[in-house]
Amino acid sequence: MVTENQTLPEFVLLGFSDLGALQGPLFWAVLLVYLVSLLGNSMIILLTQASPSLHSPMYFFLRHLSVVELLYTTDIVPRALADLAARNPRAISFRGCAAQMYVFIVLGISECCLLTAMAYDRYAAICRPLHYSVLMSRRACVAMVSGSWLMGILTATTHSSLIFTLPFPRRPVVPHFLCDILPVLRLASAGKRRSEISVMTATVVFIMVPFSLIVTSYARILGAILAMASAQSRRKVFSTCSSHLLVVFLFFGTTSITYIQPRAGSSVTTNRILSLLYTVVTPMLNPIIYTLRNREVAGALRHLVKRQVFRP
Repeated sequence: MVTENQTLPEFVLLGFSDLGALQGPLFWAVLLVYLVSLLGNSMIILLTQASPSLHSPMYFFLRHLSVVELLYTTDIVPRALADLAARNPRAISFRGCAAQMYVFIVLGISECCLLTAMAYDRYAAICRPLHYSVLMSRRACVAMVSGSWLMGILTATTHSSLIFTLPFPRRPVVPHFLCDILPVLRLASAGKRRSEISVMTATVVFIMVPFSLIVTSYARILGAILAMASAQSRRKVFSTCSSHLLVVFLFFGTTSITYIQPRAGSSVTTNRILSLLYTVVTPMLNPIIYTLRNREVAGALRHLVKRQVFRP
């Protein structure tokens, strides 16, 4: 256990230093994706706030999801870009690593919970339309969002306390571009086996429980859609869910492979690629998916652009 009288260890993030000359092109690719992500999520936040047609529970959740994505990428990408520019492994302080992991966990768990709330919103709208205004009242939506952040904070506090009270070598090398849970935990000098089991159990629960609730919601939605007499009605209702479904599979697909796969079947390269997908690429794709596949968002964007272009 680290005490104030002990010298705190300094972690070294391996990053992508083993890629050699490929670090240059990767730097520009990650930078481009990061800028598109910032622009796209900022646009979603602006649209859902400024457009009256998007003042519904679904877009209330979408706005908070975009806030999470903005913070998520900003917690990870600037540091990764600096490491790519340096082209050599760079050190990160003990407290800096702990802070990055804490924010990373808060935002990851919050996103899981927000995606679950969005699935419940679709269930209430399609399967219980007469009770929708009660089930998804303003108070209920605020409670769901607040609960999502609270779950993230509680999980991050528990995980960080468990991991960063373990003894570490003086200068451990993290085979990753961020202070992720398992790569850091496996560097502990002692007590890591029990902690790894506890952390992995909690992680699986917080990935699989929200995903199971989402699957349950969509199973009932699918039953309601199949019960509709008109094919046109079925297509119309399904179109309101397609964007959310794509985002769910992108996020849960990459995170579940990363955290639930057996340790023996994992590799440093595979884990880094998967982490790059859900920390950098997925936050960029989310606003694109909602803009291209959602008519209300696309319509609000066109209206906002026309209003700005033709404003006297």
